[in-house]
Amino acid sequence: MYVVKSPLPDDELKTVSEALHGALVDLVDLSLVAKQIHWNVVGPRFRSIHLQLDEVVDSARTHSDTVAERASALGVPPDGRAATVASASGIGTAPAGWIKDADAVRTMVDALGAVITRMRERVQGTGDADPVSQDIFIGITADLEKHHWMFQAENA
Repeated sequence: MYVVKSPLPDDELKTVSEALHGALVDLVDLSLVAKQIHWNVVGPRFRSIHLQLDEVVDSARTHSDTVAERASALGVPPDGRAATVASASGIGTAPAGWIKDADAVRTMVDALGAVITRMRERVQGTGDADPVSQDIFIGITADLEKHHWMFQAENA
């Protein structure tokens, strides 16, 4: 039963809904990984990395809301539950306990890289099916690539 009916044909909606679901899961997990590291980072660069992590958290949360609302607008119920995120995310787990500043940066470079790779696949996969969702993925990718660059520069 549809509560909200999408204007997209069913085959295109399937493609787009899978891309939106994957993006939502990755973005929710990215915010959780960044916040976990934020709470546990230690070392001489603590303050700058601590603040930089909050920027990633804010971006990921804003983008996850955009993605979830796009899914809803297309009649696809978003699923950002913890169990769903844990089982479907493309990001590795954050280390437990204290994490040295250089290790925190490497972990974030890896996490951002994983999400960017999957986001670029979504950009490619949604162009014909739904340019509106593709545009959202393009904007998210650009923002995440900026964070990725900044974290890479931290350990250069």
